[in-house]
Amino acid sequence: EAALERLRASGLDDWAAENLLAYLGEQRQATDIIPSDRALVVERFHDELGDWRVVLHSPFGLPVHAPWALAVGARLQQRYGMDGSAMAADDGIVLRVPMMEDEPPGADLFLFDPEELDQIVTAEVGGSALFASRFRECAARALLLPRQNPAKRTPLWQQRQRSAQLLDVARKYPTFPIVLETVRECLQDVYDLPALKDIAGAIERRELRVLETSTPQPSPFARSLLYGYVASFLYEGDSPLAERRAAALSLDPTLLNDLLGRAELRELLDAAIITRTERELQRLIEDRKVRGAEGIADLLRLLGPLTTAEVAERVRPPEAEVLEHAAGPAPVASADVEPLLAELAQANRALKVGIAGVERWAAVEDAARLRDALGVPLPMGVPLAFIEPVADPLGDLVGRYARTHGPFTAPECAARLGLGVAVVETALRRLLKDGRVADGEFRPPDSDPPPQPGLTEWCDVEVLRRIRRRSLAALRQEVEPVEAATYGRFLPAWQNVGSGLRGLDGIATVVDQLSGVPIPASAWEPLILGSRVANYAPAMLDELMATGEVLWSGAGSLPGNDGWVSLQLAENAPLTLAPQPDFEPSVLQYELLNVLSAQGQYGGGAFFFRQLADALVAGGTQAADADVVTALWELAWAGRITNDTFAPVRALLAGGTTAHRQRPTAPRARSARLGRIGR
Repeated sequence: EAALERLRASGLDDWAAENLLAYLGEQRQATDIIPSDRALVVERFHDELGDWRVVLHSPFGLPVHAPWALAVGARLQQRYGMDGSAMAADDGIVLRVPMMEDEPPGADLFLFDPEELDQIVTAEVGGSALFASRFRECAARALLLPRQNPAKRTPLWQQRQRSAQLLDVARKYPTFPIVLETVRECLQDVYDLPALKDIAGAIERRELRVLETSTPQPSPFARSLLYGYVASFLYEGDSPLAERRAAALSLDPTLLNDLLGRAELRELLDAAIITRTERELQRLIEDRKVRGAEGIADLLRLLGPLTTAEVAERVRPPEAEVLEHAAGPAPVASADVEPLLAELAQANRALKVGIAGVERWAAVEDAARLRDALGVPLPMGVPLAFIEPVADPLGDLVGRYARTHGPFTAPECAARLGLGVAVVETALRRLLKDGRVADGEFRPPDSDPPPQPGLTEWCDVEVLRRIRRRSLAALRQEVEPVEAATYGRFLPAWQNVGSGLRGLDGIATVVDQLSGVPIPASAWEPLILGSRVANYAPAMLDELMATGEVLWSGAGSLPGNDGWVSLQLAENAPLTLAPQPDFEPSVLQYELLNVLSAQGQYGGGAFFFRQLADALVAGGTQAADADVVTALWELAWAGRITNDTFAPVRALLAGGTTAHRQRPTAPRARSARLGRIGR
């Protein structure tokens, strides 16, 4: 009944309200829960052909669902090698998965690391129909699709043809401005990537639930989405070829990041984290080193061909030698591992090969890869099982190099494998297309070795994710709360309490640090300035105010004669002054402001009290001196007027109660007058 009343209050009649409630009831009966902004539902069911339809029910709209569908399609292609025909709508995402023997994919398809969404969507948007249509519009706006007769319209199909031809040429140039502008328009004007990343983060933090259910037939919400899905693909073959063509774009990552306002990864990654991660991957950290012949066999299989010295660097010494060296284990000599390597070679588990003019030991499992990719001659006696050709020997070797190193350049990988740089770059671009490596600028300027200008850096995606995660953890650790005792030691030093500041410069330093901070007037001199400036005297503050370097402003009254006061340097006053916006002056206060204002008949400026009172009388306003004083202090506490010294505030505080107990002021010393001698 309560829901029915709410619907009626929203303007629905009884029939519409009852139909809506029945519709929601059928959905709840089908999926046990109604999708909302707190819980998303992934529904699976069979279609007429027996294939799986996977539907994500979500209320976040097409700007979020469209890039999400691109990322889901890329994951399906990478994981299963098939096109999921993902379709995004305002109410969710629909995709088709062929029947398979294993458990069909479900909610895991839609779960992404927020940090990887930018890269995935940027890589996939170039192959979408949206990109082709937006490229045509951008090219037309840039006058790159001119018309022979400006007074005559060009047919749309001809515009599409010319746009497709221009895109085929432009996609080869990473810095072509129209391609970059089209990517920017898709990612920022059409897609809502920040909202998608927020949703992925909320799912990761378990603030947003993703529930999974299998139904014998489509739920009511799914049926509505399927109508749009069928309409989307019913005439797919009739859509223009130019706007269905999927091809990889060559984009300059630096220019694209500048255009999108993204931070470079090299600004986020920590050089020490990169070095430590690479040492871990290379088994150079003490707890990652291996022992014995079995450990060396695993080492060669994981890291690839190594020299005898490189193997020795990654082997732990025997336990007895570790105990003898209290300062730490001594390094293992090459002579100590040669018998172990010879033992592996005799057992046909390792072989010695020459790569780039250097003799190295390799696992026997790499025999076919080294022969087919590097042209390495194999020794006699290699078992036939290990010399069978493999599908992609060069890709395997380059991919392993990427998995066991941090960010690297193509010349570094080429030098290690003894290949040409162009050959390695071709293999890296294949791996990039498969989503196994990432390219860009990763090494910070202070890294070792430093980044080489003009060279693209490459990194395995899992290694890059690990480095990024550790760098972010290190940054978060720097801003983690400290213990109360540590904060207690830091705060007085930061506030210059007891720091030995002296003189007018010391007062200016304190005022600069506390500019615009409202503090009770009774606390400024005894508690704030007195504890920070060693030789503080009230005359020093008055001198700074009289010279116009410092000014004070009221920020509200307090019980008694006290009030909130902020000090500010005159040069920064426009940034820190904050008069009370809701203050309504009385008639007397309005006349006082008129006298002090430059627009008034007196020309504004500074006035003594008696001059103000006389100006009011001359203007026809009769008021007692006590009323004028009260009106002036109310204007001062409202932040509308001030004085050229702090003396009036001291006088007011001395004549009544305050928020802080006042220390009695020592009488000012007077010089004694001596009478004339002999008088």
